[in-house]
Amino acid sequence: MQDQEKPVDNVNTEVPAEPAVESVNDAVQDADAAGTNANETLAQLEAKVLELQDAFMRAKAEGENIRRRAQEDIAKAHKFAIEGFAEAMVPVKDSLEMALKVETPSIESLKEGVEMTLKQLSAAFEKNRLLEINPVQGEKLDPAKHQAISMVPAEQDANTVVTVLQKGYTIADRLLRPALITVAQGK
Repeated sequence: MQDQEKPVDNVNTEVPAEPAVESVNDAVQDADAAGTNANETLAQLEAKVLELQDAFMRAKAEGENIRRRAQEDIAKAHKFAIEGFAEAMVPVKDSLEMALKVETPSIESLKEGVEMTLKQLSAAFEKNRLLEINPVQGEKLDPAKHQAISMVPAEQDANTVVTVLQKGYTIADRLLRPALITVAQGK
């Protein structure tokens, strides 16, 4: 491979001594200046790293605080979820207790008191989105809302409600208890 190297023509290989010393001195000064700049840059970068570490630790602590507060809020929501319903039920209990305090109740006053208490209870249910499922005779069986207890011969279409044995309830569009019904057999 050495044989293939060609000599370079027209190259001035002589370097004056004085300019070479000056260029070395310039290079040393540039290196010192660059070193100073490098030290300054390094110091700036270290300061930036410390700043970012601090910001990271603060963000991490804030995230932990948010998570802790959310857990506390969830615990409180579970603990006090029934509070609204309980507030609506207290007047119903008060009415029942007052009815029991009457010394000589008549059948008429008891009936009137029970009717008023039932109205209060129905209002409390409605306020808290607890709704009745009370199918009418002839309504089609809906397994999502009804539970058929038996099939009876009837003069209506098969799988339709004949009688309601017990009302069902939903709470906020979710089935709490299905209505217990008897359904018609096929003709």
